[in-house]
Amino acid sequence: MPRFFVSSDGIEENTIKIKGDDAFHIARSLRMAEGDAITVCDMHGREHSCTLTRIRDDECECLILETREGNTEPPVHITLYMAYPKGDKLETVVQKAVELGASRIVPFESSRCIKRPKAEKAEKNTARLTRIAEEAAKQCGRSRLPEICPPTDFGGMLADAARAELALFCYEGDGTLSIKDILKEEKIPESIAVIVGCEGGFSLDEAEAARAAGCRLTGLGVRILRCETAPTYALTAISYRYEL
Repeated sequence: MPRFFVSSDGIEENTIKIKGDDAFHIARSLRMAEGDAITVCDMHGREHSCTLTRIRDDECECLILETREGNTEPPVHITLYMAYPKGDKLETVVQKAVELGASRIVPFESSRCIKRPKAEKAEKNTARLTRIAEEAAKQCGRSRLPEICPPTDFGGMLADAARAELALFCYEGDGTLSIKDILKEEKIPESIAVIVGCEGGFSLDEAEAARAAGCRLTGLGVRILRCETAPTYALTAISYRYEL
């Protein structure tokens, strides 16, 4: 069943209005008709089973038949901090992270980043990644729309990540504990930060700064993973530990 996200101002009593690109998608791409069923999520974890009552290219209306709490969100709030990789790898990372339950994704610059997006393009890049996250959320049945945050620097990332109850700094150097052992010793935390480096990983100074900020330095198995694979590994481990 097609799934859409609307903000609370689009819901009035038992009626929901869907505007913009989603309305056009319903009318033109999906070629839906009045009476067809859709699912609408309200950004607060609730899912509404609806029937379309009015279809226009710029606005569609639907009638709420049933409301329920979504059951596809993880029991812990996960923020993925991803150092800028080369090429379009960040788009793949965002897509897979949404599928695996990330609630927020924060791109950042580390000392070994080769790609350093220009400040004047930050808003445009964030909007593009937000669209990718929304499409992934629809496809995999999320009931909340993950947030794509504006890019930050390494210091800003650490300050934000340190607020999480458990902050995992993915590092292939010495002094790490396996993610399996860290998650095994933890009760379900309210929030987890997962910090992943770019192709060159993190410098020793960055690892020490992370440790000083309260992050747990963790290894991701015995093999060296590509930077776009590492977030998938870490998020899958978290899902296995706390969801399954």
